[in-house]
Amino acid sequence: MTEDILRYDILVQNALRGVIRKVLSEIDKTGLPGNHHFFITFMTQAPGVKVSNRVKEQYPEQMTIVLQHQFWELEVNETGFGIGLSFSEIPEKLYIPYSAIRGFYDPSVNFELEFDVDENDAAETQPDNAEGANLAVVKPATDITEISSTEPKTKEQKSASVQTETTAESEGGEPTADVVSLDAFRKKK
Repeated sequence: MTEDILRYDILVQNALRGVIRKVLSEIDKTGLPGNHHFFITFMTQAPGVKVSNRVKEQYPEQMTIVLQHQFWELEVNETGFGIGLSFSEIPEKLYIPYSAIRGFYDPSVNFELEFDVDENDAAETQPDNAEGANLAVVKPATDITEISSTEPKTKEQKSASVQTETTAESEGGEPTADVVSLDAFRKKK
């Protein structure tokens, strides 16, 4: 077979991450419509991720945030997004590059995207100032641990809750959504 010099796999991942950017941009402007809410799983050690040391110690490899009940200061740009969340009643500001995202799930419409995050992909999609970080590909867990969020609501605040999870499954252990896997687009060796 011919070598894929164009790297379609990376182009597809970047295009699908653009869907996340577009959705978050709309939420930033209008708020969460209807029953929509999002589970966003990301690698906490990925280049460009900004979380407090306390949160990074608690979630050294990956974590999932759920934008549903309470969040504030959502700021979306071309490379990632910043958001304010409360962890155990302590407000925190996070910045998550799109290249660090492992999964995006909207259970209200059964829509899910999964991404392969590894050192090679991250190095090609990160700016030069993010060199040297080591990304680990982690097998997803299936348990959910909710982190309480009791930050007082104001007019400007939006909904979000923070939970840790890596896959959404029904009680019987079966996946609850169709997953768009990038492996289908990759050349088999």
